Amino acid sequence: MISIEDVSFSYHKKKILRSVSLEIRQGDCIGFLGANGCGKSTLLSLIAGVRKPKGGSILYDGKPLNSKLASSGVLGYVPQDNPLIPDLSVKDNLKLWYRGTAGQFQQELSEGFLHLLGISDFLHMPAAKLSGGMKKRVSIGMALQNHPGILILDEPSAALDLPCKADIRSYLSVYLKNGGTVLITTHEETELVLCSRLYLLYDGQLHQTDTTLRGEQLLALIQQTTNQMEGKP
Repeated sequence: MISIEDVSFSYHKKKILRSVSLEIRQGDCIGFLGANGCGKSTLLSLIAGVRKPKGGSILYDGKPLNSKLASSGVLGYVPQDNPLIPDLSVKDNLKLWYRGTAGQFQQELSEGFLHLLGISDFLHMPAAKLSGGMKKRVSIGMALQNHPGILILDEPSAALDLPCKADIRSYLSVYLKNGGTVLITTHEETELVLCSRLYLLYDGQLHQTDTTLRGEQLLALIQQTTNQMEGKP
C-alpha cells in the first residue's frame, strides 16, 4: 500500500530523518514514539504529502505519493498544528474539503462522525474563536468526513476531554476492523493498544519495539533515547 524507501529529511544542515524505510499494509495500525523534536511529525507530514523528502521515495500502490494524490481523499491527515482558516466558520472549513453532496454532509452532522464529535454545537462559530479542544475536534472531522482509507494522526487526542478521547478510540477500533489503515503519534497509552506495530524514532531512524511496553518500561525506553539525543550518559 505505502512503501517508504530510504527517506531522508533535513532542516537546513540538521539531519532529521536518515534512510527511513517502512512498508505499510492495509489494515495496519502503526504507532510512532519518541522524544519531542525527534522527527515524528516530520515523518507523518512526508507520508501525508505536505512535505517532500530530501532523499528517497514514498510510494502509494507503486506510484509516487504527491500532493495531488494526498488531497484526492485517499488520505486523511490530522496535523499537530491547527489547520483551520481562522476567518471561516466551522461549517465553511469543513465544506472546503468535503467531497460529498449537501445531503450527505447534513447526514454526517446529524448521525455520522461529525455528530459524534459534537461539531453541530458550534458549527457557525468562526474558527478563530474556538477553544483548543474544539479546534482539534474540527481538525479530526475534516480528516474523517470523506471516509479515507488511510488516516495519518499526529497526536489526535491532544486537548480533548476524556469522553471525546474514548469516542475516537472506539471509532478507530471499528475503522481498523473494517480494513482502514492508521499511522499515529501519541502520548496516550490507551491508543497504543490499537497498534499492530510500534516504532521508536531516534537519531533519525526507526527502531521497531515491543507493542506491549507500557508505564515505567516505556518511559525508561523513551528517556534513554532522549538522553542519547542530548549526549547525556
